[in-house]
Amino acid sequence: MRSSNPVFSRRGFSRDNGYARFDAQRPQAGGPAVGTVPQGNPYAQAPAGNPYAQNPYAQQDAQYGAPQAPATTGRMTMDDVVMRTATTLGVLVVTAALAWALLPVDDAHIQKSYGIAAGAGLIAMVLGFVQAFKRKASPPLILAYAALEGVFLGVVSSVVDNRIASGAAMQAVLGTMAVFVAVLVAYKAGWIRVNRRFYGFVMAAALGFVLLMAVNMLFAVFGGGDGLGFRSGGLGIMFGIIGILLGAAFLALDFKMVEDGIAYGAPREEAWLAAFGLTMTLVWIYMEFLRLIAILQGND
Repeated sequence: MRSSNPVFSRRGFSRDNGYARFDAQRPQAGGPAVGTVPQGNPYAQAPAGNPYAQNPYAQQDAQYGAPQAPATTGRMTMDDVVMRTATTLGVLVVTAALAWALLPVDDAHIQKSYGIAAGAGLIAMVLGFVQAFKRKASPPLILAYAALEGVFLGVVSSVVDNRIASGAAMQAVLGTMAVFVAVLVAYKAGWIRVNRRFYGFVMAAALGFVLLMAVNMLFAVFGGGDGLGFRSGGLGIMFGIIGILLGAAFLALDFKMVEDGIAYGAPREEAWLAAFGLTMTLVWIYMEFLRLIAILQGND
């Protein structure tokens, strides 16, 4: 499963010359796979649209002693995705709450809390990249990422909520939930059409956004202040809104990947990859909301 979030994972349910195919005809869940081998030609190859399509001549191969691929024990369902996502987000929320409670951000302890949060965030980023480029989902790796990301978010949220903008964390949570529900409704209603053009535009915009933020960070590190000003004042507000919109677009891509995975009969363990992608996207949206709220209340 290709993760459609800023990690830019390489995997996908449908490929065409190395690119994800969003415009391919998808089968209905539980129905026959698209592009099965024609009956008249036993040597015809099934198209690459569905990497999980079963060999229609498996019984004949078994009869004549041909080597068999291992049978798939289970298919991914929506319940699997919901349960894995709930588990991953639950771990993140628990560790965030513990970090908020156990790592104080008063003047006497803030440096220590910052150090722990920075270390947790850095390790979480490394684990995220490792999982994004793995060929298979690793539940322990995904849960470790969620736990460490929770520590980072807990400290950052506590700092913003207690020292910059009171109530910002809850407002960011509500904003993230609102975006999730709005994108889900729009996607199910067909108002958002996820095709190759949409995918290319979102990924190009995200790449440009990340590069601008990286340049801004470098200027901030070596020049002090807010660098080029992309994270404060009017520019900060504008880029905060752009970041939230990009996160919403990534949610639409995540929903498309889940839908295609279920329709193509992806293995059950792929639900962990869906949970991983959705968690990363929700963290992205939450952080953009938190930053935007801090800027708006700080300007009051």
